[in-house]
Amino acid sequence: MTAAHDIDLPAVLAERLTTTHPDVLRELLATFIHTLMGAEADALCGAGYGQRSSERTNSRNGYRHRQFDTRAGSLDLAIPKLRQGSYFPDWLLERRKRAERALTTVVATCYLLGVSTRRMDKLVETLGITGLSKSQVSVMAKELDTAVEAFRTRPLDAGPYTFMAADALVLKVREAGRVVNVHALIAVGSTPRVTAKF
Repeated sequence: MTAAHDIDLPAVLAERLTTTHPDVLRELLATFIHTLMGAEADALCGAGYGQRSSERTNSRNGYRHRQFDTRAGSLDLAIPKLRQGSYFPDWLLERRKRAERALTTVVATCYLLGVSTRRMDKLVETLGITGLSKSQVSVMAKELDTAVEAFRTRPLDAGPYTFMAADALVLKVREAGRVVNVHALIAVGSTPRVTAKF
């Protein structure tokens, strides 16, 4: 049995999110990927989408739709096109399994620890993306934060639940050079038709 400090919480949470309901993780992944691609396209253009600026070097020209297969299901990605040159996210071109695993970990970390601008900047750098401005990272953090908050506060309409079990666990985790307590709560509810995890 592994010790409590050896548990990779983002990986455990990603697994739980994947088994909970595939649409939840798929929606969070799609939101994060689209926001990240939009921020990268804005950085390449020199200005945000729909903004007029003297520093603008390029502009957008619609979207190109591509399928991205993940363990949570297939995502329909709308990749921004540019008027001059081309754009395709390099971090999606790496081996798909590794890119998907990294994206799932990023989304799970944001869900577990909350979304902040500094944390989002570090997570984006783990994907190999640099050169995003602080305002772009802040917009990404806000968009992902709203998606995570919508998941956390969603109604549980699948009821009535005939059986429900909850378990809580306090884990000691090393974060920023010190050991802190992290609380994990898992609840499982069973309806007459299907078992649902939240």
